[in-house]
Formats: sequence, structure tokens, C-alpha cells
Amino acid sequence: MNTQDRVALAIKDVVSNMMNKVMNRVLIEDPFIKENHHAAKPLYAALVPDEIFKGSHFERRFVTPFGSVWEKLAMVVALEAHGHCSKGHSVHGVVGDESLRRIQEILNTLEHNTKKIKPDWEAELKYIKQGGGLPIPVNVTCDIFIDSRETNKKYAFELKGPLPNSDQTKVSKEKMFKLLAMNPKQIDYAFYALPYNPYGKKEDYKWTFPMRWFDMQKDSSVLIGDEFWDLIGGTGTYSNFIKEVNLIGKEYRERIYREFLEIEPPKNFDDNLLK
Repeated sequence: MNTQDRVALAIKDVVSNMMNKVMNRVLIEDPFIKENHHAAKPLYAALVPDEIFKGSHFERRFVTPFGSVWEKLAMVVALEAHGHCSKGHSVHGVVGDESLRRIQEILNTLEHNTKKIKPDWEAELKYIKQGGGLPIPVNVTCDIFIDSRETNKKYAFELKGPLPNSDQTKVSKEKMFKLLAMNPKQIDYAFYALPYNPYGKKEDYKWTFPMRWFDMQKDSSVLIGDEFWDLIGGTGTYSNFIKEVNLIGKEYRERIYREFLEIEPPKNFDDNLLK
């Protein structure tokens, strides 16, 4: 198999394995038992159809195992394409005290932005690197770290969900600044990555919280959707990702209707596709 075939298979395996565990739990290990629900919450049962709470029962058992799905998918893709990838990887290095001060200056300016200054990654990073100063030991933990056998480069990623909040974005930007300000250099690239864009095109991304910290359309450190997947897996990875998830989704959506909800799937049950 070529790289993209292996990537597609790896994506399929991760999602299928996680879905199989969810299905086993809701059907075998911890099924929804309406008699227990009626006994525990008789008022709720009297007012609301069982199917509503049955859906909530499934959701709670689905969300927890899928909380780390983006990192797991990124790991298997990067391993196939680059030969080495780890999550929660610690990078140790040294950053000058004036560079550290400038990092906090930039973050404070953006957080208390009375002058409506726009984020500018390239200008900010240049200003930080020019700071220098007395060497201070610094340790940064990356969400995803790739030491590529293909490019001989080291990549650090702050990987967040498609709609991240402001606080976690601020923390990510601080970590990225510290990584790239280390002297001697410890990594080659640091990125703030969103694995999927619910708005479609990058220029249409409008979730306001991360836009406080990054120019989401222009900053070279920001990767959204296809940019991220094609960087870690090679050209064509994003389309592979979309294709495999949609194929798996059709299968499991039908199973959930028939086996868990015990109803016939509606005619348009597979309309909700990733794009």
C-alpha cells in the first residue's frame, strides 16, 4: 500500500474501534433500561418520552471516549507519513528573560486590547526573538509532536477542537512563542491547528474566541482543516479523512437507529456528512 492507502486504513481503524466500544457499551455493558429510568425519575418519565432520555444515555457514553479522537487520528496519520509522532511530548530548552517578558507583554496587550490591535504572528515572533536576555530554563508540553523522518524537521502542534475557547487559545499561543524562542533551537515549526472548519473555507472562519489571539485567516502559524491534515499526512489526507468518516458514519448511524433506538432509519438518515 502507498502512504495514502495506509493513512486511510489508519483513520478507519481508529474511528471504527472507538465506535465499536461505544456500541458494545450502550447495547451490552450499560444499556438504557426504561424501567430503571421510570423508577428513578417518575416525573420526568411522565412528562417526556423515553426516547429523549435514551438519546441522552447514548450521548454521555459517546462523548467521553471521543474526547481525544482528534489527537488519536492525528497520531496514526502522522506515524504513517512521518515515521514518528507522540502526544503530550515535553520540549526542554532555554529562553532569554527579556524574550519571556515580551511574550507576556504581547499576551497582555491582546487580552486587554483597548487600542484594538490586531494579532500579527510574524511581527510578534520577531519582536520576541530579538529580546534575548539571561537564559531561563523552560519546559513546554505539546499536544502533538512530530520528529519527521521524511523532512528531518520537528513540528509541534497545539491541536484544539473546531470551536476553541479564548483561555485555551491564549495558553496555546504562549506555548508556541516559548517553543520558537528557545535558543538553541529545539523545534522547527509550531502550529495552532483546528482539525475541522465548520464554516467551510478558511476565509469564512468566524468563531470569535481564537480570533482574539490569532489572525485566523492570515497567520502562518494557524492551520485549519485540510491545511493541518495534508501537512501531517501528505496531499490528499484531508479528502481521505472526510471519505472514511462519512463511510463509517453511514454504517454506524444505521446501526444506532436499528439496534439502539430500535426504529427504522429515516430516508435522509445519512445526510449529515462532513464536507
